[in-house]
Amino acid sequence: MTGMLMRAVQYDSYGGGAAALKHVEVPVPTPNKDEILLKLEATSLNPLDLRFQKGVARPFVPLKFPVIPGTDVAGEVVDVGSSVVKFKAGDKVVALLNPLIGGGLAEYAVAKERLTVARPEKVSAAEGAGLPIAALTAHKALVDVAGIKLDGSGPRMNILVTAASGGVGHYAVQLAKLGNAHVTGTCGARNIEFVKSLGADEVLDYKTPQGTTLKSPSGKKYDAVVHCARGIPWSTFEPNLSDNGKVIDLTPGPSSMCTYVFKKLTFSKKQLLPLILIPKEDKELNLLVMLVKEGKLKTVFDSKHPLSKAQDAWAKSLDGHATGKIIVEM
Repeated sequence: MTGMLMRAVQYDSYGGGAAALKHVEVPVPTPNKDEILLKLEATSLNPLDLRFQKGVARPFVPLKFPVIPGTDVAGEVVDVGSSVVKFKAGDKVVALLNPLIGGGLAEYAVAKERLTVARPEKVSAAEGAGLPIAALTAHKALVDVAGIKLDGSGPRMNILVTAASGGVGHYAVQLAKLGNAHVTGTCGARNIEFVKSLGADEVLDYKTPQGTTLKSPSGKKYDAVVHCARGIPWSTFEPNLSDNGKVIDLTPGPSSMCTYVFKKLTFSKKQLLPLILIPKEDKELNLLVMLVKEGKLKTVFDSKHPLSKAQDAWAKSLDGHATGKIIVEM
């Protein structure tokens, strides 16, 4: 496809929000030997995409402009690199693109073979595109850090999920219930019934006095907190944790990093643990796709937008009150 042009959405500098996104025509990318060229069908947006545009990673990994944002994609294989063995043209897949490079808001993108998985016919492109960063983050927090077993064979745990109606949160509630956990979720009043429908045993309106304290209505202490929200101090979590309780912070800032270090230095049994997702292989993503296929996990859509309206999707994500995933379809 050398020399062909494709439609894409990009930005040329840090900042600017949705207004900085530009519709352009650029060359279709060429896959390296370990990469796959995809004709994209759907891309989901994540808070990480917005944070990169704002420049939060600039001191460590400056972006190379222009940037076509978007990392979570689903589509059809068009071409493969010389060393690719798992896929061929015509295969339907889900992939996680390099967050520092992106490429998802376009008609075509290249993905590494090791972070690409087959997408069964029962899993739609939009359902698959919702999974990579959000569901992988929820999975890592619950399975790798909290120690939940998704087959329900582990000890019954009490789990709190903050911002339970959001992209990561709505997956975390479902995965925790698969692991036989007692789940308490926090959200706004309009989403209480939605979070209950995901399987949560208790739901707290974060704007009420009880929701502000994060106390479980049943009086249970939390073995782990999947903390997807912001602005909640350690002092609010600590009295609600079990003796060895953990707060798994998905959006760690300077204060949470200080708390993490302090708790480590003082050998506290109650821990605050920052979580940074760095996927290295496709095993977990494949598991999540299979759970969707089997009807055990679902991607809930806040909204769907065509590529021509990508600015609307970006603005919706910036608003910070999405229920489930925001999808851009090609």
